[in-house]
Amino acid sequence: MSETGATAILKEEVDIVIPTIRNLEFLEKWRAFFEPYHLIIVQDGDPSKVIKVPEGFDYELYNRNDINRILGPKAHCISFKDSACRCFGFLLSKKKYIFTIDDDCFVAKDPSGKEINALEQHLKNLLTPSTPFFFNTLYDPFREGTDFVRGYPFSLREGVPTAASHGLWLNVPDYDAPTQLVKPLERNTRYVDAVMTIPKGTLFPMCGMNLAFNRELIGPAMYFGLMGEGQPIGRYDDMWAGWCMKVISDHLGLGVKTGLPYIWHSKASNPFVNLKKEYKGIYWQEELIPFFQSVSLPKECTTAQKCYVELSKQVRAKLGKVDEYFNKLADTMVTWIEAWEELNPSGPPKSDALPNGSAK
Repeated sequence: MSETGATAILKEEVDIVIPTIRNLEFLEKWRAFFEPYHLIIVQDGDPSKVIKVPEGFDYELYNRNDINRILGPKAHCISFKDSACRCFGFLLSKKKYIFTIDDDCFVAKDPSGKEINALEQHLKNLLTPSTPFFFNTLYDPFREGTDFVRGYPFSLREGVPTAASHGLWLNVPDYDAPTQLVKPLERNTRYVDAVMTIPKGTLFPMCGMNLAFNRELIGPAMYFGLMGEGQPIGRYDDMWAGWCMKVISDHLGLGVKTGLPYIWHSKASNPFVNLKKEYKGIYWQEELIPFFQSVSLPKECTTAQKCYVELSKQVRAKLGKVDEYFNKLADTMVTWIEAWEELNPSGPPKSDALPNGSAK
């Protein structure tokens, strides 16, 4: 699929969702790749602040006032002062595919010096099957120049639909605060030319700064939780979404890929600030991971929505005793699904779901 081919075929089927608190000059670096697409910008923090977007982009911009107006009493399920607010864009999108990226991420180059079209690679990943039931030692057999190796069962070569594509980062790696503190100058310079399916039953740490997914297949499971202001935890929004999404994808027979594409992550966040946000998560995850590893969803759960509501019940039953926060999170998981179903009815979209900052 060429760059122009991807643009011509899928530009009406993709939304790019960007959470931000600042002017979006970084879009200039992405103009060649993003300009044909529609952007949903979710402004965090002070809604009275004016966010500047470079001319020429097709975008909608939503701030906290818009979130409160559109969701009403359900608005509390969208985090404040945390990049988890991005999932509001997932709610409002009507496109099949979502690509979400942070505003400190820029175009990376491959070892030959060619700029990487991250969105195009994500779409390639999403448009080709995954192989979660049997590992292929040449990685993604659907990439050009490779195939299934000898001994790979023919009955499994058709693969399954791909729900999510998780990209990586050159320069500043996505480390937790303790690792940042002991390796403050470490930078990732390793470009690994590989895409692989994460096996069924295997969890992974999902980073939301370079991520794409099929909204129709798995969108309702991409809730980034309750983080930021008023919450006891931060920087686990994408982790929570990834763990929920992966167990639901496994249950529904969907695949998740990781590897290419790379973006250039430009700056490291403050490790001391991060530690304050993360410390409960670092402690809690030792119980969260066994919980997700043991999750079993009943066969009656045949959609991502049904799976997510069932998962919320198990969160309450098994994690509520870890901390009261998880009871509140279980409630908002249900609120999120209610909001999803309200904003994504079978009929035409609601006319009031339009931002004050729309631009065409």
